[in-house]
Amino acid sequence: MRRFEGKVAIVTGAAGGIGRATAIRLAREGASLHLCDVAAEPLEETAKLCEAEGASVAFSTCDVTDEADVRANVAACVERFGRLDTLCNIAGILLLDHFENISVDRFRRVIEVNLVGTFAFCQAALPHLLASKGSIVNTSSTSALAGMPYGAAYGTSKGGVSALTRTLAVEFGKKGMRCNAVNPGSIKTAMMGPGTVPDDADMQLVARAMPIGPPRGPEVVAAAIAMLASEDGIHINGEEIRVDGGTLA
Repeated sequence: MRRFEGKVAIVTGAAGGIGRATAIRLAREGASLHLCDVAAEPLEETAKLCEAEGASVAFSTCDVTDEADVRANVAACVERFGRLDTLCNIAGILLLDHFENISVDRFRRVIEVNLVGTFAFCQAALPHLLASKGSIVNTSSTSALAGMPYGAAYGTSKGGVSALTRTLAVEFGKKGMRCNAVNPGSIKTAMMGPGTVPDDADMQLVARAMPIGPPRGPEVVAAAIAMLASEDGIHINGEEIRVDGGTLA
Protein backbone atom coordinates (compact mmCIF):
# COMPACT_ATOMS: atom_id res chain seq x y z
CA MET A 1 0.00 0.00 0.00
CA ARG A 2 1.13 3.56 -0.74
CA ARG A 3 -1.54 5.41 1.20
CA PHE A 4 0.78 8.30 2.10
CA GLU A 5 2.23 9.06 -1.33
CA GLY A 6 2.67 12.84 -1.51
CA LYS A 7 1.82 13.23 2.19
CA VAL A 8 3.97 14.63 5.00
CA ALA A 9 3.93 13.36 8.58
CA ILE A 10 5.51 14.35 11.86
CA VAL A 11 6.23 11.46 14.23
CA THR A 12 7.29 12.23 17.79
CA GLY A 13 9.02 9.68 19.99
CA ALA A 14 10.55 8.28 16.82
CA ALA A 15 13.82 7.00 18.34
CA GLY A 16 12.34 3.62 19.27
CA GLY A 17 9.34 1.48 20.11
CA ILE A 18 5.98 2.50 18.68
CA GLY A 19 7.43 5.75 17.33
CA ARG A 20 10.10 4.01 15.28
CA ALA A 21 7.66 1.35 14.05
CA THR A 22 5.20 4.06 12.99
CA ALA A 23 7.88 6.05 11.17
CA ILE A 24 8.98 2.96 9.24
CA ARG A 25 5.37 2.02 8.42
CA LEU A 26 4.59 5.49 7.06
CA ALA A 27 7.87 5.57 5.13
CA ARG A 28 7.03 2.22 3.56
CA GLU A 29 3.67 3.64 2.49
CA GLY A 30 5.20 6.67 0.77
CA ALA A 31 5.19 9.45 3.38
CA SER A 32 7.81 12.15 3.72
CA LEU A 33 8.75 12.40 7.38
CA HIS A 34 9.90 14.80 10.03
CA LEU A 35 11.02 12.74 13.03
CA CYS A 36 11.44 14.02 16.59
CA ASP A 37 12.82 12.63 19.84
CA VAL A 38 15.08 13.65 22.72
CA ALA A 39 17.47 10.75 21.99
CA ALA A 40 19.70 11.89 19.12
CA GLU A 41 21.59 8.73 18.11
CA PRO A 42 18.66 6.28 17.95
CA LEU A 43 16.62 9.00 16.22
CA GLU A 44 19.24 9.18 13.48
CA GLU A 45 19.11 5.39 13.21
CA THR A 46 15.34 5.55 12.68
CA ALA A 47 15.85 8.16 9.99
CA LYS A 48 18.26 5.85 8.16
CA LEU A 49 15.80 2.97 8.38
CA CYS A 50 13.09 5.17 6.87
CA GLU A 51 15.40 6.39 4.11
CA ALA A 52 16.11 2.75 3.30
CA GLU A 53 12.38 2.45 2.58
CA GLY A 54 12.73 5.23 0.01
CA ALA A 55 11.33 8.05 2.16
CA SER A 56 12.48 11.65 2.27
CA VAL A 57 13.33 12.24 5.93
CA ALA A 58 14.22 15.15 8.18
CA PHE A 59 14.90 14.67 11.87
CA SER A 60 15.63 16.83 14.86
CA THR A 61 15.92 16.41 18.60
CA CYS A 62 12.93 17.84 20.39
CA ASP A 63 11.84 18.21 24.01
CA VAL A 64 8.06 18.00 23.79
CA THR A 65 7.75 19.89 27.10
CA ASP A 66 9.45 22.95 25.53
CA GLU A 67 6.86 24.89 23.55
CA ALA A 68 9.46 26.82 21.57
CA ASP A 69 11.20 23.57 20.60
CA VAL A 70 7.89 22.05 19.51
CA ARG A 71 6.95 25.04 17.37
CA ALA A 72 10.42 25.14 15.81
CA ASN A 73 10.11 21.49 14.77
CA VAL A 74 6.71 22.02 13.18
CA ALA A 75 8.00 25.10 11.35
CA ALA A 76 11.07 23.20 10.14
CA CYS A 77 8.88 20.41 8.79
CA VAL A 78 6.66 22.78 6.81
CA GLU A 79 9.65 24.76 5.55
CA ARG A 80 11.33 21.57 4.32
CA PHE A 81 8.32 19.79 2.80
CA GLY A 82 5.85 22.62 2.15
CA ARG A 83 2.94 21.05 3.99
CA LEU A 84 1.84 18.83 6.86
CA ASP A 85 -0.82 16.13 6.57
CA THR A 86 -0.43 13.95 9.64
CA LEU A 87 0.78 14.37 13.20
CA CYS A 88 1.52 11.21 15.18
CA ASN A 89 2.02 12.06 18.85
CA ILE A 90 3.90 9.07 20.27
CA ALA A 91 6.50 10.58 22.60
CA GLY A 92 5.85 9.51 26.17
CA ILE A 93 7.28 8.21 29.41
CA LEU A 94 6.04 5.55 31.80
CA LEU A 95 5.97 5.68 35.59
CA LEU A 96 4.57 2.82 37.64
CA ASP A 97 4.92 3.07 41.39
CA HIS A 98 2.89 2.89 44.57
CA PHE A 99 0.63 5.92 44.74
CA GLU A 100 2.05 7.06 48.06
CA ASN A 101 5.59 7.01 46.63
CA ILE A 102 4.89 9.26 43.65
CA SER A 103 6.08 12.76 44.44
CA VAL A 104 4.30 15.76 42.95
CA ASP A 105 7.41 16.49 40.89
CA ARG A 106 7.42 12.98 39.38
CA PHE A 107 3.69 13.20 38.74
CA ARG A 108 4.11 16.60 37.08
CA ARG A 109 6.91 15.30 34.85
CA VAL A 110 4.69 12.51 33.45
CA ILE A 111 1.88 14.98 32.80
CA GLU A 112 4.27 17.40 31.11
CA VAL A 113 5.69 14.83 28.69
CA ASN A 114 2.62 12.74 27.94
CA LEU A 115 -0.17 15.31 28.02
CA VAL A 116 1.30 18.80 27.74
CA GLY A 117 3.69 17.64 25.01
CA THR A 118 0.79 16.20 23.03
CA PHE A 119 -1.20 19.41 23.52
CA ALA A 120 1.73 21.57 22.38
CA PHE A 121 2.31 19.60 19.18
CA CYS A 122 -1.41 19.57 18.34
CA GLN A 123 -1.62 23.32 18.80
CA ALA A 124 1.54 24.06 16.78
CA ALA A 125 0.48 21.77 13.93
CA LEU A 126 -3.17 22.87 13.85
CA PRO A 127 -3.09 25.59 11.16
CA HIS A 128 -1.13 23.35 8.78
CA LEU A 129 -3.43 20.38 9.37
CA LEU A 130 -6.49 22.55 8.78
CA ALA A 131 -4.95 23.73 5.52
CA SER A 132 -4.37 20.15 4.33
CA LYS A 133 -7.53 18.74 5.95
CA GLY A 134 -5.19 16.34 7.69
CA SER A 135 -5.31 14.23 10.79
CA ILE A 136 -3.84 13.74 14.23
CA VAL A 137 -3.27 10.36 15.86
CA ASN A 138 -2.48 10.56 19.56
CA THR A 139 -1.16 7.78 21.75
CA SER A 140 -3.36 7.10 24.75
CA SER A 141 -3.33 3.79 26.65
CA THR A 142 -5.53 1.09 28.08
CA SER A 143 -4.74 2.79 31.40
CA ALA A 144 -7.03 5.61 30.26
CA LEU A 145 -9.92 3.15 30.00
CA ALA A 146 -9.50 0.96 33.08
CA GLY A 147 -7.71 1.10 36.41
CA MET A 148 -4.00 0.38 36.07
CA PRO A 149 -2.30 -0.63 39.33
CA TYR A 150 0.58 1.68 40.23
CA GLY A 151 -0.33 3.92 37.29
CA ALA A 152 -1.74 7.01 39.01
CA ALA A 153 0.55 9.35 37.07
CA TYR A 154 0.63 7.47 33.78
CA GLY A 155 -3.10 6.69 33.67
CA THR A 156 -4.00 10.27 34.54
CA SER A 157 -1.82 11.61 31.75
CA LYS A 158 -3.30 9.24 29.20
CA GLY A 159 -6.84 9.97 30.33
CA GLY A 160 -6.07 13.59 29.52
CA VAL A 161 -4.81 12.59 26.07
CA SER A 162 -8.07 10.75 25.42
CA ALA A 163 -10.14 13.78 26.46
CA LEU A 164 -8.00 16.10 24.34
CA THR A 165 -8.46 13.79 21.35
CA ARG A 166 -12.25 13.89 21.58
CA THR A 167 -12.26 17.66 22.08
CA LEU A 168 -10.18 18.35 18.97
CA ALA A 169 -12.26 15.91 16.93
CA VAL A 170 -15.46 17.78 17.77
CA GLU A 171 -14.04 21.29 17.60
CA PHE A 172 -12.36 20.90 14.20
CA GLY A 173 -14.25 18.08 12.50
CA LYS A 174 -16.44 20.48 10.50
CA LYS A 175 -13.26 22.13 9.22
CA GLY A 176 -12.00 18.85 7.80
CA MET A 177 -9.40 17.82 10.37
CA ARG A 178 -9.72 14.50 12.17
CA CYS A 179 -8.25 13.51 15.54
CA ASN A 180 -8.14 9.95 16.86
CA ALA A 181 -6.12 7.93 19.34
CA VAL A 182 -4.75 4.45 19.83
CA ASN A 183 -4.81 2.71 23.21
CA PRO A 184 -1.92 0.22 23.28
CA GLY A 185 -1.64 -2.51 25.86
CA SER A 186 0.83 -5.40 26.28
CA ILE A 187 3.19 -4.09 23.62
CA LYS A 188 6.82 -5.23 23.73
CA THR A 189 8.94 -2.08 23.88
CA ALA A 190 11.93 -0.93 25.92
CA MET A 191 9.56 1.19 28.02
CA MET A 192 7.88 -2.02 29.24
CA GLY A 193 11.09 -3.86 30.13
CA PRO A 194 12.23 -5.44 33.42
CA GLY A 195 11.73 -3.27 36.47
CA THR A 196 8.68 -1.54 35.06
CA VAL A 197 6.50 -2.38 38.06
CA PRO A 198 7.60 -1.99 41.71
CA ASP A 199 9.59 -4.91 43.15
CA ASP A 200 6.88 -5.60 45.72
CA ALA A 201 3.98 -5.24 43.27
CA ASP A 202 0.86 -7.35 43.78
CA MET A 203 1.13 -9.55 40.71
CA GLN A 204 -2.54 -10.50 40.92
CA LEU A 205 -3.32 -6.85 40.24
CA VAL A 206 -0.69 -6.62 37.52
CA ALA A 207 -2.25 -9.66 35.81
CA ARG A 208 -5.36 -7.58 35.16
CA ALA A 209 -3.42 -5.88 32.38
CA MET A 210 -2.41 -9.11 30.61
CA PRO A 211 -3.72 -9.90 27.10
CA ILE A 212 -5.59 -13.05 26.10
CA GLY A 213 -2.75 -14.05 23.78
CA PRO A 214 0.95 -13.15 23.80
CA PRO A 215 2.25 -9.56 23.90
CA ARG A 216 3.02 -8.17 20.46
CA GLY A 217 5.61 -5.88 18.94
CA PRO A 218 5.12 -2.16 18.27
CA GLU A 219 4.39 -2.81 14.60
CA VAL A 220 0.81 -3.81 15.47
CA VAL A 221 0.20 -0.36 16.93
CA ALA A 222 1.89 1.28 13.94
CA ALA A 223 -0.57 -0.51 11.66
CA ALA A 224 -3.53 0.95 13.55
CA ILE A 225 -1.98 4.42 13.53
CA ALA A 226 -1.42 4.24 9.77
CA MET A 227 -5.03 3.23 9.16
CA LEU A 228 -6.39 6.07 11.29
CA ALA A 229 -4.11 8.63 9.62
CA SER A 230 -4.89 7.47 6.08
CA GLU A 231 -7.91 7.89 3.83
CA ASP A 232 -9.03 4.45 5.03
CA GLY A 233 -9.95 6.22 8.26
CA ILE A 234 -11.70 9.16 6.61
CA HIS A 235 -14.98 8.54 8.49
CA ILE A 236 -13.33 7.87 11.85
CA ASN A 237 -13.07 10.91 14.10
CA GLY A 238 -12.85 11.19 17.88
CA GLU A 239 -12.31 7.45 18.21
CA GLU A 240 -9.97 5.42 20.38
CA ILE A 241 -8.82 2.05 19.10
CA ARG A 242 -7.57 -0.48 21.62
CA VAL A 243 -4.55 -2.46 20.45
CA ASP A 244 -4.30 -4.69 23.50
CA GLY A 245 -4.83 -8.31 22.52
CA GLY A 246 -8.26 -8.39 24.11
CA THR A 247 -7.14 -7.25 27.56
CA LEU A 248 -10.18 -5.04 28.07
CA ALA A 249 -12.61 -7.06 25.96
